[in-house]
Amino acid sequence: MRPPVFGITGWKNSGKTTLVTRLVTEFSRRGLTVSTLKHAHHAFDIDHAGTDSFRHREAGAREVMLVSGKRWALMHELAEEEEEPAAEEMIDRLSACDLVLVEGYKRERHAKIEVRRRDGRPGQALALDDLTILAIASDHETETGGLPRFDLDDVVGIADFISDHLALPSRS
Repeated sequence: MRPPVFGITGWKNSGKTTLVTRLVTEFSRRGLTVSTLKHAHHAFDIDHAGTDSFRHREAGAREVMLVSGKRWALMHELAEEEEEPAAEEMIDRLSACDLVLVEGYKRERHAKIEVRRRDGRPGQALALDDLTILAIASDHETETGGLPRFDLDDVVGIADFISDHLALPSRS
């Protein structure tokens, strides 16, 4: 069974990562197991030149799994003809958990909060065209189109909103 999913979206430098990490801390404090999925718009690497696993990938391995006594990671190289996988497909690959918080993925259809920061990248409010955005979190007064607005620092209030929307269990 798929875990409940909630997204944090917004333009670059709006504070998405900070909010997601603070929400992970809050939901963990409440006794929930949280997984995250972050979308990147650029090529990224979690491995470094010179490491054995990097050399495996460089040699052509399609997947490389790195395992230690503390964590494991699976790196999967997309073939040139493969499209970027959808968030739903990636969520299906996660281990069982109580909640998945998704950062980014503006165009996916899960419920979301839009993050806006006064000093963030200017852009049209995403909520204007996206009915899956249910609230706004910002560090300033902003037009919300009738959606609830939370102060960006009101992590407990935002977590309560998400919890109520998803009917999450209370384990604390």
